[in-house]
Amino acid sequence: MTRKGEILQARLRHQWPHYVALSAETVRGHRNYDVVHTFAEALSVAPRTFWVHRDDLDFVVFCFAKPEDAQAFSEQFGGERLAAPLVTDDL
Repeated sequence: MTRKGEILQARLRHQWPHYVALSAETVRGHRNYDVVHTFAEALSVAPRTFWVHRDDLDFVVFCFAKPEDAQAFSEQFGGERLAAPLVTDDL
């Protein structure tokens, strides 16, 4: 079941296929959140992020429509480019 206006993973994969994972520590805190999200909003970022847990660490994944935007974001914040989505709508 989905909520009205919710963006599903399938739509993220189609419209914003370029992923960058940032350590959750990079995004934590009001100041960090504002800096990261303000930078992302100037690019082709999707209107939602998602979280993944890997190797006992938490990551926030930002999705971009343009590969050059994903690259710029990754370089700015030391993020890791991901080749494919790590979650599904079933979660």
